[in-house]
Amino acid sequence: MTALLRDVTLRDGLQLTGKVLPVEYKIDVVRRLLAAGVPALEIGSMARPDLVAPMANSLELIAALTPEELAKCWVWVATPRHVEKAAEAGARNFQYCFSVSDAHNKANIGRDTETSVAAMPDAIWLAHQANGSIQLCLATSFTCPFDGPVDPERVLAIARDPRTEGATDIVLADTLGQAAPGEVSALVGAVRDTTPPRRIVFHGHDTWGMGVANTLAAIEAGAGMVDGALGGLGGCPFAPGASGNTATEDILFATRPSWFGPEKLARLVGLTEELLGELGEPNRSRTAEGARSKADAFEWVIR
Repeated sequence: MTALLRDVTLRDGLQLTGKVLPVEYKIDVVRRLLAAGVPALEIGSMARPDLVAPMANSLELIAALTPEELAKCWVWVATPRHVEKAAEAGARNFQYCFSVSDAHNKANIGRDTETSVAAMPDAIWLAHQANGSIQLCLATSFTCPFDGPVDPERVLAIARDPRTEGATDIVLADTLGQAAPGEVSALVGAVRDTTPPRRIVFHGHDTWGMGVANTLAAIEAGAGMVDGALGGLGGCPFAPGASGNTATEDILFATRPSWFGPEKLARLVGLTEELLGELGEPNRSRTAEGARSKADAFEWVIR
């Protein structure tokens, strides 16, 4: 199975913690993840700091990184103005995010879905003016915390909407972690077969224990990138019932990309333990737990 892993610890992972990590600490996390071989990162958000405090220093983080580092980093945006501000700081990869369900979009970014779609051409233009890339990111692609199951046709209609043309990728987010592998496979397959050609990204949560299974189903159906967070950290502050992301360590242990091995796992587990200790958060990664076991004959165990 081949798909790029994007670690989203510094955005989706942090946003429920309530703690603002210093910029210097975040820079260290970025550089340790990249040095370990992680090919892509989501490093921050243009969300209002009074609503999502851990994202307050995202612009400072962007400005502190090199162009080479930023080429592998993505920033969450929800409006054209967000793109403009992030680009001015140096960002070149933008994740333009809104919810398929109106109820969650209003709770999350204060407008209905149609308003977000209508603004996307301006966001695309600004990203391209900055010589950057922009993703179409669809939160609540499977279920909404307020309205329940989401009709896949709503997802497909947005993916086919001419106003979303120009996005390099489409992100299908299981925001609540309530999807099952068959549902993930069906939606990824439908997007692959019936919407304009784009790389498909799957963003999963492990609320109901299906995070790795859903990620593998997405890859099998054609996803070219998948999201995870160290130790399964994260969740949406505007989605009741949402818990942590699928753990980066668990995805990597399941997919075994060519750059990843026991030594890299040990480095990531060490980073996870340091970060979660700083935040006072539990480690939800089963792979990290297994790596600390006493099964010494298994090469993946940390000695």
